[in-house]
Amino acid sequence: MTADNRTFNKPTDAELKQSLSPLQYKVTQHEGTESPFNNEYWDTHDEGIYVDVVSGEPLFSSRDKFDSGTGWPSFTKPISAEMVKTHEDRKFFMRRVEVKSAIAGSHLGHVFEDGPQPTGMRFCLNSAALRFIPVAKLEAEGYGTFLPLFAPEAK
Repeated sequence: MTADNRTFNKPTDAELKQSLSPLQYKVTQHEGTESPFNNEYWDTHDEGIYVDVVSGEPLFSSRDKFDSGTGWPSFTKPISAEMVKTHEDRKFFMRRVEVKSAIAGSHLGHVFEDGPQPTGMRFCLNSAALRFIPVAKLEAEGYGTFLPLFAPEAK
């Protein structure tokens, strides 16, 4: 997939089971959670964007990533509010707000109101739901429109 997902057709369940790892499938399709501090992106500091592992939807920028101390990748905001959907989750006898990708409907994680300013939000995500694309590969992978996010004046 590329940044232009207007023609995205979600794969069948059987296709997803073949194309995703067991953990990616469990997290994105069955609201699973990976282990903290033992996942691919919790401690990644490279510049780039994070996309939905299922659809390639551009979701979060490394410029909005911060160390929340939770052991999962955390962000103050999505690249665009339209790229994520939220809804209340009352599983495990608590109120949480689940975050899903807008196009594929992949479970990404949860959002909490205890993040740093300026948003005060903490999008706490599963690495298994994401694929990281470094700045140097954005153009080649079809995400060149996101290069301005990493211009020196964008900091």
